[in-house]
Amino acid sequence: MSIRENIAEIRRRIDEAARETGRTGADITLVGASKMNDAAACQEAIAAGIDVLGENRVQEMVAKLAENAYDGAPLHFIGHLQRNKVKYLVGRVDLIESIDSLALLQEVQRLAEKRGVTQDILLEVSAAGEESKGGLPMTEVYSVAEAALGLPNVRVRGLMTIPPVCADPRESRPYFEKVRALSVDINEKLFHNELEYLSMGMSGDFEEAIRAGATMVRVGTAIFGARNYGAAT
Repeated sequence: MSIRENIAEIRRRIDEAARETGRTGADITLVGASKMNDAAACQEAIAAGIDVLGENRVQEMVAKLAENAYDGAPLHFIGHLQRNKVKYLVGRVDLIESIDSLALLQEVQRLAEKRGVTQDILLEVSAAGEESKGGLPMTEVYSVAEAALGLPNVRVRGLMTIPPVCADPRESRPYFEKVRALSVDINEKLFHNELEYLSMGMSGDFEEAIRAGATMVRVGTAIFGARNYGAAT
């Protein structure tokens, strides 16, 4: 199937899952995770109506920006982020989805202030406390979100999470529900119910994420096909 056909099928499944929660597919933002796909594939996805493109690797993103890969769609950074790479993102991407420490948040503020921009971000949450993955511990999210309110050049737009790898997508549901509950709590207590995004779910579990309350899903292989990691440099 083509990228266009894949996107149409993903949107059908998104709409079906969303309707179970009283919403429709129009309420869910579809991020095409375009890691290891070239500029032509990105442009094909944009032509097919993808909402957003999302990159995991800073170096790859910078190279594809130079090729105008993302022209016509918003760009999110969705991968693990090191402090020394923040300079490549601030003011260049519409949303950084993977802020997982106070130090990283402060570096975004420093550069955004220097460049005279306001950078939109999501706070990444570790729902299972896996040390091998990024994400703020559940117990620290509130304090970091509160700290963000004092940073004039950073705007928190919501939360993001990646659950543990599960054989059955339904096993991811409790993790999604935990982060959804946390999102509701901090939204009410800190952000006047103005948070817009709850980014949860990928190719294998996005329907369960939507059933648990996701408003944004990040789908890669189900749109672009399997990635050839053996060819990666």
